[in-house]
Amino acid sequence: MSAETTGSRDFQYWRLRFRAWRGSRPFWAGLFTMAGGVPIAYFPYANMHLGNITLAMSTTAGAGSLIIGVLLVTLGLTMWFHSVVRTFAGVAAILLALISLPVANIGGFVIGFLLAMLGGALSVAWVPSKAKGRAAPAAGPAPEGPAPAAGDETVPGPREGQPGTAATDTTVDANGGRNSAG
Repeated sequence: MSAETTGSRDFQYWRLRFRAWRGSRPFWAGLFTMAGGVPIAYFPYANMHLGNITLAMSTTAGAGSLIIGVLLVTLGLTMWFHSVVRTFAGVAAILLALISLPVANIGGFVIGFLLAMLGGALSVAWVPSKAKGRAAPAAGPAPEGPAPAAGDETVPGPREGQPGTAATDTTVDANGGRNSAG
């Protein structure tokens, strides 16, 4: 650091870092899954006030709702911080969302159910992107000799004389027959 810098990093730096972090994992899947777990866990313990009337939403399935909600939040965090198991976490989130329909007040009044289903589906469908700037692996050296004519039914494969291509009696010749080398 020079004497002129303050040592702090600007907003642009942190925004780009967060963007790179977010792009390397199923971020939206985890966010939707966690957002789906909150209403599923919250509504059975919530009291709704309508004027002077208090409606208690607590049911006998309150413990089941709390467990489902906490598991969904945990699965969302797992999608963020351990994206290797994203498929398992997505399938588990979908199953928990389905279980929340009969157990947790119609899946947190359908809000938690839909968010958890969307998060689970996004997690199952997410695939890591290829790193930018990497060249595709080479397919090997270009074949020697004339290019095959249209309709030529040659068998692709290594040619004799190339390294690592020892001819045996089972090596297929270009004309589809067996080599006579033995």
